[in-house]
Amino acid sequence: MRVKEGSKIRNLLRFAAARMQGQGQEGSGGGALRQVVFTGSGRALTKTITCVEILKRQVGGLHQVSKLSNRTVSEAWESLQEGVPGVTVCRTVPAITILLSKDPLDPQEPGYQPPQRLTSLPEEEEVGEERRDQARWEDLHASCAQHTACGAKRVRLEDRNTDLPSTSGGLT
Repeated sequence: MRVKEGSKIRNLLRFAAARMQGQGQEGSGGGALRQVVFTGSGRALTKTITCVEILKRQVGGLHQVSKLSNRTVSEAWESLQEGVPGVTVCRTVPAITILLSKDPLDPQEPGYQPPQRLTSLPEEEEVGEERRDQARWEDLHASCAQHTACGAKRVRLEDRNTDLPSTSGGLT
């Protein structure tokens, strides 16, 4: 997939994800693609990396090999005035080529990255923290209930910070 400065990320991802998941291949006679290569240069370099990172999260289990290089781009301008020669400029621009594969790749290859572990979403982490806090409270409450001299006051964990003294110096 050649990523250009004007390419829309959603279009690139929709196409690549459909191919990697085996959708949208009428008449091709095959299933899902096992590999996809993204290339981009110059101002499209960051967009290329963004596409790859998003696709890795969408598809999952993809091995990656990244290669950086330079490309020489020759630009020619013709003069609008007669008798004035045109100008040709050669520029060197950075380029990146990233191979994503469902099949294992050589881990000794420079630029290799193994598949990412699936991480939980932030909402799931918050729910998990609330459950841990609730479990800690229940453990503390159970241990205090065993001792009659504990004298612990039950406070909801969410309300704990509201009991802090004001730092405004008494001004409200």
